Parts: sequence; C-alpha cells; structure tokens
Amino acid sequence: MTKLNDLHRRWGKDPDYRMAYEGLGEEFQLARALIEARTRVGLSQTQLAHRMKTSQSYVARLEGGKVHPSTDALERFAKATGTRLRITFEPEGVR
Repeated sequence: MTKLNDLHRRWGKDPDYRMAYEGLGEEFQLARALIEARTRVGLSQTQLAHRMKTSQSYVARLEGGKVHPSTDALERFAKATGTRLRITFEPEGVR
C-alpha cells in the first residue's frame, strides 16, 4: 500500500500539483490552528461542539477546511478553547 507522504512527495514534482497545494496553504493553516487549539486544552470534537452549542460534524468540517467559518463561529471556538481570536491583514506577497 502506498503511503500518503510518498504520494505527496511524488506528486510534488508536478508543477500543477505544487501550485494547487500551495494555494491551499492558508486554509491548511486555519485548520491546523483550530485542531491545535482544541487538542491543547484536551477537548474532543464532541466536547468542543457542546461548548460551542453546535454539532460535532460542524467542528469536523471546520477542522477539515470544508466550511468558511464566520467571525461569530471563530469567536465561539476561541471562547470554547480559552483562546483569543486575532485576525490580521498583511500586504500581498508576505507569508
């Protein structure tokens, strides 16, 4: 069976794949930040959903990058995880 990392490494040689993957970078950053905030406080998706007054499936979609969360949803997420929401704007080209 081929491992995902092996496929990613092989496909990474394709310029079209690389461009598409890098285009998702910011979505992956948000998903990673959400997962890290939840796991840092030791909550399951179900426990977090209860604190946010939403469903576990919505939390899973947030963490999977399947939805574009509203500011309200991000604020509820922050409150439920004991974190502070901070949104910034940066000039184009800055990473």
